[in-house]
Amino acid sequence: MSRLRGWSAVALAVFTAAWGGNEFTPLLVMYRQTDHVSGVVVDALLFTYVLGIVPALLVGGPLSDRFGRRPLMLPAPLFAALGSALLAAGANSVPLLAIGRVCSGIAIGLAMAVGGSWIKELSDRDGAGVTAGARRAALSLTAGFGLGAGVAALLAQWAPWPNQLAYLINIAMSTVAFVLLLPIPETQTGTREGRLRDDLSIPSVRKPAFWLQVAPAAPWVFGTCAVAYAVIPALLTPHTDGWQIVFAGICCVVGLTAGFFVQTLGRRIDRPGSPRAMVVALVLVAVGMLLAAYSAQILTIPMGLIAAAVLGTGYGMTLISGLLATQRLAGPNDLAGLTAVFYGLTYLGFASPAILSWLHQSYGFGYPAMLTFGAVVALVGLVVVLLAPRRAPVAAPLGSGRFHEEDVLERAPASS
Repeated sequence: MSRLRGWSAVALAVFTAAWGGNEFTPLLVMYRQTDHVSGVVVDALLFTYVLGIVPALLVGGPLSDRFGRRPLMLPAPLFAALGSALLAAGANSVPLLAIGRVCSGIAIGLAMAVGGSWIKELSDRDGAGVTAGARRAALSLTAGFGLGAGVAALLAQWAPWPNQLAYLINIAMSTVAFVLLLPIPETQTGTREGRLRDDLSIPSVRKPAFWLQVAPAAPWVFGTCAVAYAVIPALLTPHTDGWQIVFAGICCVVGLTAGFFVQTLGRRIDRPGSPRAMVVALVLVAVGMLLAAYSAQILTIPMGLIAAAVLGTGYGMTLISGLLATQRLAGPNDLAGLTAVFYGLTYLGFASPAILSWLHQSYGFGYPAMLTFGAVVALVGLVVVLLAPRRAPVAAPLGSGRFHEEDVLERAPASS
């Protein structure tokens, strides 16, 4: 039992951070119904999450390599609890909601950058299979993202204290996770030599191939999610009266499920040196955006769910193809750093609902036209990916520190 308790305690902390990160998403509909918060501000609150995630991703992994996993992972459940507390207290305060979202972002950034490594190392120490640690980390993230959104939607719709109860549950979970983490042994015992700034450098980010083959698709990873989770439920609110928050949660679950299952297909389509996986991903994004535009035009629940499902497949394919391409482009010592840059670009997609809402309110652009334009942008990215120069794939040498593709696939989160 002691062996099981080691990795499972860290997995619970990762699960808790993911829960806290995604519990806010289906509640966007609830916050839009308040008189003092505009739709643009509510959608911007979704994006403030990124202000916590990106720094935590970029510095969490390198700092944990130097100082150990425990010092960097122990704060994660504390940030998750703080974020949920601020969100619970900030129902009528935009600044509190924004700070709470940033804290939740820091928690999930640390969980992704540090928690996954700690779970893998604890699993390896216990003699588990070579991909067991990565699989456990991915499952923890996926379960947290999905259950956090689903439970929060149900509680906010039909339970008492709709503005607080979901967040209070996450605070309790975070407290338990922090206590269980305290006795877990450190696995990163080596000391890094040289300057800290050298640990934070990412030489591979200067490769043009990364910006031509990967970057054009990266913001669509969570851009598609944001449209499925935030835009479609908001547009269909008049048609889901009495269960609009639950409908937003259903859109989350539908998109996550589609994205989760399409990842297996994405792995089979992917070929080193070929853009075909990314091509399929961007085609799915374009189709999903067109279906979202049609859904915005006819405003029916079935079409909204179909659009959310196809957008979810676009999310899953862009995530997997982007991660695998990032792995091949990374140097022997900066895979974690380049992966963090990739994730940072993916989270920029959460700005899309706020941008669309601002354009709609300020200039009167209709959602069908804007979503159709999004499909055109995805196709432009597709052209860039197709025209990007490529080299023949070179196998990574043994002992280079590079992850196997199976590990990259297993580490892919389902959403945020």
